[in-house]
Amino acid sequence: MQYMLMIHESEDAYSGEDGAAVMEATLAGHMKLIEKLEADGVEFSGNRLREAHTATTLRYEGGDKPALRDGPFAETHEELGGYYIVEAADLDAAIEWARMIPIPGKGAVEIRPVWPEEEM
Repeated sequence: MQYMLMIHESEDAYSGEDGAAVMEATLAGHMKLIEKLEADGVEFSGNRLREAHTATTLRYEGGDKPALRDGPFAETHEELGGYYIVEAADLDAAIEWARMIPIPGKGAVEIRPVWPEEEM
């Protein structure tokens, strides 16, 4: 089964005097995870996303048309920074992969099963 591992983190972790070093360490952690996924033969994909201020959201609040908004979809201090989609035997295996995702400072990794098209 496929699971999406959505990385929610604060962009503030990458600002300030040590922001570049934090970014470098975080990217190194992602490369280590990718190497392990490949070494273990796990099918996966993923992407880093541009900063939250580049997002555009259609917000549905009732009525005929959704409102068009600049910015991320949620009222939050954490932004969706990227994701992986991994093939995992079960939720426990997906959780183990999610634990390897580097998050500087505070953040979260949301783990959600992908709904296969053939089951829709």
